[in-house]
Amino acid sequence: MLFGIFGNNNNNNHVIIKAPMSGKVLNLSDLPDEVFAQKMVGDGMAIEPSEGIVVAPFDGRVKQVFSTGHALVVESKEGLAVLIHIGIDTVNLKGEGFIILVTEGQDVKTGEPLIEFDMKLIAKNNYSLKSPIVLPEGDGIKEIEFTGEKEVMKGRDVLMNVKMK
Repeated sequence: MLFGIFGNNNNNNHVIIKAPMSGKVLNLSDLPDEVFAQKMVGDGMAIEPSEGIVVAPFDGRVKQVFSTGHALVVESKEGLAVLIHIGIDTVNLKGEGFIILVTEGQDVKTGEPLIEFDMKLIAKNNYSLKSPIVLPEGDGIKEIEFTGEKEVMKGRDVLMNVKMK
């Protein structure tokens, strides 16, 4: 059993961020949205999802859920906030196609479902499914190591390894 090797063992103040959705890994610069592409919200990566579910990227707590269901912020025990934004401009759907499965302040475990979303509905409305996963509170971050993987499986594969200050 290899559990624990990639766990949040923070003798060295790392946070392992597992993929919150399955799909193709993209750079933020590949996104059709300047705010995310130019890292104005924060550094990170993006995923083009292969299925319509978002899961917790680590053990932590739900810090914020957008009422429209298109985005949420989860926070690790170490205080690292991660914004998971489903698609681009999907706030314009006003909640249609999104099912929120958690509440603000709720504790979550790695791989626990957070939001379900209707990929067909999003695509039918001509919104990009490319989903930014960004770290909006960069001042507490020393270094981010990004995965070299091209495809990731939600709750299993490491997306980013973040060294905290």
